Amino acid sequence: MQHHSSRAFQAAAPVSALASAVPTRPVLGLPVVDATTEQTVAALLEGSARSVFFLNAHCANLRARDRSYAAALARADMVLPDGIGVELAARMTGTNLTENLNGTDFTPALLRRAARQGLSVFLFGAKPGTAEAAARKLATTIPGLRIAGTLDGYDGAADSDRAVAAINASSADILLVAMGVPMQEMWIDRHLDVLSPRLVLGVGALFDFLAGNVRRAPGIVRKCRMEWGWRLLQEPRRLAKRYLLGNGVFLARASHHALRQAGPEAVSKRLFDIALSGGLLLVLAPLLLALAALIRLDSRGPVLFRQVRVGRDGQRFTILKFRTMFPDAEARLAAIRAASDRDGICFKSRHDPRVTRIGRLLRRYSLDELPQIANVFFGQMSLVGPRPALPSEVAAYPAPALERLRVRPGLTGLWQVAGRADIGFAKMIDMDVAYVRSRSLLLDVLLLAMTARAVISGRGAY
Repeated sequence: MQHHSSRAFQAAAPVSALASAVPTRPVLGLPVVDATTEQTVAALLEGSARSVFFLNAHCANLRARDRSYAAALARADMVLPDGIGVELAARMTGTNLTENLNGTDFTPALLRRAARQGLSVFLFGAKPGTAEAAARKLATTIPGLRIAGTLDGYDGAADSDRAVAAINASSADILLVAMGVPMQEMWIDRHLDVLSPRLVLGVGALFDFLAGNVRRAPGIVRKCRMEWGWRLLQEPRRLAKRYLLGNGVFLARASHHALRQAGPEAVSKRLFDIALSGGLLLVLAPLLLALAALIRLDSRGPVLFRQVRVGRDGQRFTILKFRTMFPDAEARLAAIRAASDRDGICFKSRHDPRVTRIGRLLRRYSLDELPQIANVFFGQMSLVGPRPALPSEVAAYPAPALERLRVRPGLTGLWQVAGRADIGFAKMIDMDVAYVRSRSLLLDVLLLAMTARAVISGRGAY
């Protein structure tokens, strides 16, 4: 299966100049890609990186005790998030990564697009025969993919100079190295300067999965983010230490990192949010169920209204509210926008015809906001902070208003206790910025107490 690609990657700027083409988020001190598979694949095939590694909980544990591996990770052009562990570590610092880019799913997606561009791939690593079997599988499942060559990770990797020469002689555009962590990353790091392929990835157990040596978890297990548990059941002796002990060590390390990064004030606020929101969810459960029943009886449509809002540092999340409008409310917005009672870019109308009968009652006492206690519990919001804005509103913000995005959005805040919808947009921004600059746990407690009074009075609520 020796083929040579006649096409190269698209002409591109140096890797260093294109590194910013794909957004990243810091996870455990590493810049980890925060983008979709499609965006990342496009950037890689346009020349945005040469060396690509994956980070999962096991990798993070090895990085903490192996300086050479840690250095190799730090020098990688791109580090992609792999698995639920990295996602949890990101959430502990208030970051929600866009997508899990695990190598087993990401690499075939990359190769499918590479095939359409006429690019070739070389498979290097795993036990004798495995790379060849994996190459046959790829050639069968990805029409047009050019296999430049294969080489095992045992005898084939014994002489690094000969391995590099064989890879370079193949004229491959993409090199996949499957030697396991951390060997593959350190091999790539040592030889990257003399390798000809424009893109080199460390892909772990991918060849074994493709060759059928290891059975992949069923789709439902992967969807539940429990693939690690499936692998543990398959190989308990080999993987027990990695997953049972290693996952605990990783979570402890991620928690320590998050606490150290956040500082005592932020930690106190988050613990306060978790404790109070968790207690409220338990206490208010009967009320939440009763309100859900009333909404269903009052009008057709779902009980909950879900909408994308902008949170801390511009990250988007899905906010939860009890539905207070008819299902076609979004479609009718353009027709009534001129009736807004508030100056500025945020629409608000006292006599909004889209609001249902039960919806007016829920809004009058802010009961429609109660499902957001779950947003608080899961870290997307805080009990106190600026209200989360729509992406379209944030896009129209004047520069000073962006400061309100420095903190988690809140269930309540200065705007709510000062009059809510009676307050204009410019004044609301001033209040939010003032809160951001002077926030403290004591201030949060005071604002929560004042919120109770504002809700009872119903001032500005509609």
